Amino acid sequence: MAVSRGRSINKFIVLSLALLIVLAAATVAWVYSSLPRGGGEVRVNGLVASATIYRDINAVPYIYADSEQDAAFALGFTHAQDRLWQMELQRRLGAGRLSEIMGTRTAAIDRQMRTLGFYRHAVDTLKGLSPEVLATFKAYADGINAWIAGRRGALPPEFLLLRHEPEPWQPADSVVWGKLMGMRLSGNFRGELLRARLAANLPPDRIRSLWPAYPADAPITVDTQASALPTKLLDQLLASYSILTDPPHGASNAWAIAGHRTKSGKPILANDPHLRFDAPILWYLARIKTPGLELTGATVPGVPQFLLGHNGHLAWGFTTTQSDLQDVFIEKIDPENPDRYLAPDGPKDFVSRNETIKVRDAEDIELVVRETRHGPVISDLFGNPSAIPAEGATVLALSTTFLTGDDLTPQSLFRLNRAKNAAEARTALSEFHTPQLNVVYADGDGEIGYVAAGRLPIRGRGDGFIPSPGWSGEYDWRGFVAYEELPALANPKTGKIVTANNRVVDTNYPYFVSHDWAPGYRARRIEAMLQNKNGIDLDQTATVQLDVVSAMAQRLLPVMLKSLGDSKGRVKEVITLLSKWDGNMILSRPEPALFTAWLRTLNRKIYKDELGGAFAQYWGFRPTFVLHVLETEMSWCNNTATSKTETCGTLLAQSLEEALGDLEKRFGTSVIADWQWGKLHEARFEHQVFRGIQILNRLSGLNIPSDGGSFTVNRGTMRPGNDTDPFHHVHGAGFRALYDLSDLSRSRFIIATGQSGNFLSPHYRDFLTRWGNGEYITLDKTRSMLEADAGDPLELVPQ
Repeated sequence: MAVSRGRSINKFIVLSLALLIVLAAATVAWVYSSLPRGGGEVRVNGLVASATIYRDINAVPYIYADSEQDAAFALGFTHAQDRLWQMELQRRLGAGRLSEIMGTRTAAIDRQMRTLGFYRHAVDTLKGLSPEVLATFKAYADGINAWIAGRRGALPPEFLLLRHEPEPWQPADSVVWGKLMGMRLSGNFRGELLRARLAANLPPDRIRSLWPAYPADAPITVDTQASALPTKLLDQLLASYSILTDPPHGASNAWAIAGHRTKSGKPILANDPHLRFDAPILWYLARIKTPGLELTGATVPGVPQFLLGHNGHLAWGFTTTQSDLQDVFIEKIDPENPDRYLAPDGPKDFVSRNETIKVRDAEDIELVVRETRHGPVISDLFGNPSAIPAEGATVLALSTTFLTGDDLTPQSLFRLNRAKNAAEARTALSEFHTPQLNVVYADGDGEIGYVAAGRLPIRGRGDGFIPSPGWSGEYDWRGFVAYEELPALANPKTGKIVTANNRVVDTNYPYFVSHDWAPGYRARRIEAMLQNKNGIDLDQTATVQLDVVSAMAQRLLPVMLKSLGDSKGRVKEVITLLSKWDGNMILSRPEPALFTAWLRTLNRKIYKDELGGAFAQYWGFRPTFVLHVLETEMSWCNNTATSKTETCGTLLAQSLEEALGDLEKRFGTSVIADWQWGKLHEARFEHQVFRGIQILNRLSGLNIPSDGGSFTVNRGTMRPGNDTDPFHHVHGAGFRALYDLSDLSRSRFIIATGQSGNFLSPHYRDFLTRWGNGEYITLDKTRSMLEADAGDPLELVPQ
């Protein structure tokens, strides 16, 4: 009997284990069903005729359709197949609706987004677009919704984990992405707030020297109202908007070479936009062909246009202009009535609206948003808008170019995608409103050109260096610079156009553009590599794009070494290494680690004592400021927290010793030859949701050792203020492209991660190694080649 009972128990255990295995297998199979299906026919609603989608070996879609609307539909369908979670996250970010699925941890972000009102303005933007542009947005949304409604398998893993079903896609969900990028690429208002914060500790001349690019002879008046702003409020505001504006900011390289200097006799254009790294990367490669349109290049999932690429006739690329497109205004509350604020023509009522933020597993958040004539009141996030003000009470309002409803940028991109030549490109860009971007273009007729396209404010007074008084009207915007007066260039005699976020106008330009230009190191290096070279081909252009020699290190390091003085032991060994170094930031060498760690520590030594609580917001590599200190304003080297007087030589020696100690801890060895840059400078692409879950982060995070640094052409930007990981490569060229106008089918492309946003897919990471190695792919397959190589296509057929 005991034996029989034992057999029964064993049988039960075996059956239970078998059942668990079956259930586990079924679960895995269900999760894997979230990957897109291959070929076959799918009947869908919203399609006019039909569309065919081939995928090459890298999962790049080649879309063939009889009309542009059907092509947009198919693009929406493929975006949804591969990147639906990325699209869901960005539309909810723009709408201030993350907390509906994420809970309380994103409530602060939603409050910011609702205060700024991105989605409201996106809805208004749609009203001003032409019928043909609206039709494209509608067709694209229909394609996304067709995939959501008709999918056979599971949703991507993020939806399963959060138990969330996506709502139907709306055209405004696509437009709001442009509003978010407008803020991401023009975060000047944080600079204004930081300078106001510094005004509590430093006199105006000291603040000016922290931004040495600001003209030495230009006046800075730190208004008493700005210097009196509460430091706690400023700290809160600086921290709160970091999700969109936290440095490093957007940057990029683009250049065009005229035909008389190329091997083919036709122009070559190169572009690599620099943005924050995520997994998946922002960009998605695609190719579209209709009877009247051919587009190849980089799209953004959630957006129906090609942001970067070529159309068979014209190629174009973008970089940020670094323009000052934001001003913070200090508004005085009417002491007689807290619901009003002071204006030049008398007190005005705040325009208020109520917002309700739904929060998963928590109470709704009721938010009162106020606006002045300058824009939304951003300081209300940390105060009580209904409090009776004291005499002289103020709030802060934000003016920007992207918080408007009359933005025609989506229409400009639509027309740029279809421009057949340089003249049509210039016409299309006249409707480009926000953000202001450097647009470099080249056409098959041999023209090259450039325009700083977008709205540039004309200020009545001031230059947006610090928050401005809002009650007088003196600092108000007087409109925008006319398109015909924006910085532009066409077919220069030098045969080249280079932009790398450097200054784009000289001092004779009649309008203020910015005092936040990126240091000119990348632009200088590109110019040097192209100087006096003719017969340039794509291979040589790729060499420039992948260059990792730091012109910054070449300029600054000799000054640091000269100021250092005598040394002994390990320090002497390091100095010998650095004195022979050519500034090449290659991953196999220790010199990049030595120099970068030294510069990071030196920055802390120079100004932490003066900046106090604002130090973390300013801490960076700051090479132009460090150079200014070592060559001109050496008083910064004295530590105000000690009784003795320190010299720059003292600080250089101390910071080098500390940097070596830090590197020894990070590498776990004292052997300097083993301090290879690539072991520290690892390109990291983390999933925006799974990064906080250890097991899933290991599955979804992508890492690869990386060349370069924050000031090399092949940009490997870091966050030096992050004590835990100050040297990781977190921002850079997630997309690279080279366009040959003699034969655009030979153009080369790469993105940093993979086409898929689903970490279960082999195409989630299959570009990573090639991107790290500086390789490219072409998107040159014809339909017949795809039919032979790519297997059965996916046929979308009207229901």
